[in-house]
Amino acid sequence: MVKQVAIIGGGIIGATAAFYLSFLQGNDNIQVTLFDDDTGQATKAASGIISPWLSKRRNKRWYALAKRGAELYPSLVSDAQLSNQAYQQTGTIVTRKNHGDLLALYQEAKIKEQHTTAMGRVELLDAKEVKRRMPLLTDAPEGVFVSGGARIDGGHFVSELLERAAANNLDVKNERVSLTANGAINTTAGPKHFDIVIIATGAWMHESLRPLGLNVKVRPQKGQLIDLTVKMPHKWRNMPVMMPEGSSDVIPFNGGKLVIGATHENDEGFDLTPQPAARRQLLNNAKVFINTLTDAQVSDMRVGTRAYTEDFAPFFGAVPTLPNFLIGGGLGSSGLTTGPMIGYLLAQAVFEPEIDHWQDYTKPVSQYID
Repeated sequence: MVKQVAIIGGGIIGATAAFYLSFLQGNDNIQVTLFDDDTGQATKAASGIISPWLSKRRNKRWYALAKRGAELYPSLVSDAQLSNQAYQQTGTIVTRKNHGDLLALYQEAKIKEQHTTAMGRVELLDAKEVKRRMPLLTDAPEGVFVSGGARIDGGHFVSELLERAAANNLDVKNERVSLTANGAINTTAGPKHFDIVIIATGAWMHESLRPLGLNVKVRPQKGQLIDLTVKMPHKWRNMPVMMPEGSSDVIPFNGGKLVIGATHENDEGFDLTPQPAARRQLLNNAKVFINTLTDAQVSDMRVGTRAYTEDFAPFFGAVPTLPNFLIGGGLGSSGLTTGPMIGYLLAQAVFEPEIDHWQDYTKPVSQYID
């Protein structure tokens, strides 16, 4: 008998879960329907960097999840045959304002390098070498280079994953749905019941689960980034990305697109209006390293709504009182790194309900639900 699975939310978690439900062994006994209306989705508004190893965060569960997420990417990209537009391993340059802090970071990186294969090669670069590898920069800082780092375009990533899954057992419905009190899904065609429901609605999860009498403790955070058009000769292709301390990430894409971002605004709720002040802030952050940039080069400004939890940690698992409901969220600003691993684990749980190692990556879901 074919198992009917619904996914509500087509962001990084939902799209990755959908792909693995179409790819893992046993997929021929599963039919997947994904519902998403695109509104404010953080993933599609995001471009980012996959390089968690030198993060200042000290949450051990978060780091274990982010580390596994970074390790998953090469196989996910290969299995789904994703394009270089969606994901490319270019290497990451991480900076510190103080030279002593940079040396300490380098020492930390060299220790981690010994037992973290996905990091690749670690190098200490002076400003001249950073400039050589990122010729776009006019004022290059010194930094630590990690060859395993990568850049990702959230919109391309999600659309390509869903395209692959749709060729097998996925049906995508571009509509906003809600749950009923008895666990059915209200669709435009009327209420429908599914054997398993995966809810990955990001900052909207509180609203999604309210009909079941559950209060999920997530809050919205507005994130804005800018795209600029820059002259980028062919020989500059595949430049590393840069994570400057205390500033905005600098993410060059092949073809002359430069992404700068992103902001973190906790008091804007679900507002998706691009703000001129944020645009100026992001451009000024970029001009510290590329002093030739002008506002006329800003080609787009993207806005999305992230989901945060009280402890700034992601959570995922089965809803305690409803074991056929799986949830994943609270990704914050590291969603492009942690989201695919959560999607993979939730897909695994559809095939193998008895999962016992999630405590390595998340607190119990019950701690995020009243």
